[in-house]
Amino acid sequence: MPLSEHEQRLLEEMERNLYKNEADVMNTADFRRAPNYTAIAVGVLMGLVGIVTMVVGVSLDITLVGVLGFGILFAGVMVAVAFPGAPSDGAEAPSPSAPRAKSPAGSGSFMDRLNDRWERRERGEGL
Repeated sequence: MPLSEHEQRLLEEMERNLYKNEADVMNTADFRRAPNYTAIAVGVLMGLVGIVTMVVGVSLDITLVGVLGFGILFAGVMVAVAFPGAPSDGAEAPSPSAPRAKSPAGSGSFMDRLNDRWERRERGEGL
């Protein structure tokens, strides 16, 4: 069943808002941090101790030791992933509330350029 004109306009507006919001989230997310190798090493060691403690608890049929081992394992995983490292490029990431400078037309992000090309194609314009 084909969509009415009103439904098509609503769908297109929802798609535009989705792409815009996704781009905003990706711009404000901080993916430029180097791994914290110390926290990873401590977490892996805690995880290994937790696994050994769990196996000992199960083999000796002591439930409390097995649960304690699982707790140590879980804490090790949390230590390994919870402490971010320093920024990888040495510069602090801009705060989300800081105003962004407008970029020239040809130097937008990859997704912005793809969206522009898609919209031009939909309008029937050449690339």
